[in-house]
Amino acid sequence: MSKTALIFAGQGAQTVGMGRDLAAAFPTAQGWFDRANAALGYDLAAVCFAGPEAELTRTENAQPGIFLVSWIACELLREQVPGLEFGAVAGLSLGEFTALAVAGSLDFADALRVVRQRGRFMQEACEVTQGGMAAVIGLDLEPTRAVCAEAGVELANLNCPGQLVISGPAERIAKACELAKAKGARRALALPVAGAYHSVLMASAQPKLRAELAGAGLRAPRVPVISNVTAAPHGAPAEILERLVEQVTASVRWEESMRYLLAQGYTRFIELGPGKALGGFMKRIDPAAEVWNVADAPSLAATVAALQAK
Repeated sequence: MSKTALIFAGQGAQTVGMGRDLAAAFPTAQGWFDRANAALGYDLAAVCFAGPEAELTRTENAQPGIFLVSWIACELLREQVPGLEFGAVAGLSLGEFTALAVAGSLDFADALRVVRQRGRFMQEACEVTQGGMAAVIGLDLEPTRAVCAEAGVELANLNCPGQLVISGPAERIAKACELAKAKGARRALALPVAGAYHSVLMASAQPKLRAELAGAGLRAPRVPVISNVTAAPHGAPAEILERLVEQVTASVRWEESMRYLLAQGYTRFIELGPGKALGGFMKRIDPAAEVWNVADAPSLAATVAALQAK
């Protein structure tokens, strides 16, 4: 029997209109949007449904918005497939908070408020640093590490074979892109982001996030939650808190995280939330893996049909 893991979208997956058709079609979804608005004290649903894009892209809106749509996607899938069993969860950066909430480590409202504040703290860090990020396509890990060392930037995301993301001061990112191309990268392009996520330039967000998490009542998860920092299951609640704080400046070891799950016998992965980036990564990591996603009503219907046919 296939072992199933749930994986959750990270920042950058946001798109204006996300969740709108789910709220229109399913009272459960609309109910979660209403609860989120009440918990936050502003109309996050309207920002998700109608933007404008510049407002949704703001880190303090994008992070709770993606969390919320991902949570709703999971709740709807569990509602539609009552016998759904999953043995582990993981999420890319922000998505790790969604994974922890789904695993019972955080209450919905607490998690939503924490990610809203996390987004705000990271936005503040962006505004006092001149940082940037770039995707490096088609260059192996070790040459990319050499580029980072020479340019004075950091490895932010190790997503999948052939796709890495670097982060650091904006003027050094430009230099790093040139070096990466000189070393044989197929492409090295700056990303449209507000700052240098998963780098030391985000360090000012860490003590503020630690204080938020200290009041959030973290609990041991019901199923293993894979840490971005260690690419292994989280430990006790105190350790979870430290890894989430560390994650703000640490590399996201996504490929290693997925290879850990594959080694544990997981063969089916369901991506929950806007976009399909994580499924794309998985196809590069292990083309034999079974990958589904729930981002909107059509993808929910397709995934439900596939799971019920098993």
